[in-house]
Amino acid sequence: MDDREAHNHCTNKFIELANELKNEGHESQLVSAALMAASGIYTTFVTAGNAGGLEPSGVDKVVMSYRRNLEHIQKRKKEESEKAAS
Repeated sequence: MDDREAHNHCTNKFIELANELKNEGHESQLVSAALMAASGIYTTFVTAGNAGGLEPSGVDKVVMSYRRNLEHIQKRKKEESEKAAS
């Protein structure tokens, strides 16, 4: 499995879990906020370890990474929507 396939596999597992939580009766916004919190906690762990935390510059880097990722996702979704409409 190459990096892209592994990335898509992990992404899909998180979406499956989010849908399971929603199907258990949790509000979608709550599930989304919990996933974001978990991502922030895990990103902090990966970057700084269990005992550390991010400096403001590290937080800025993570925010920009999230922003680029979200922009990429929205671009892909728009392209898919336009392709389906044609």
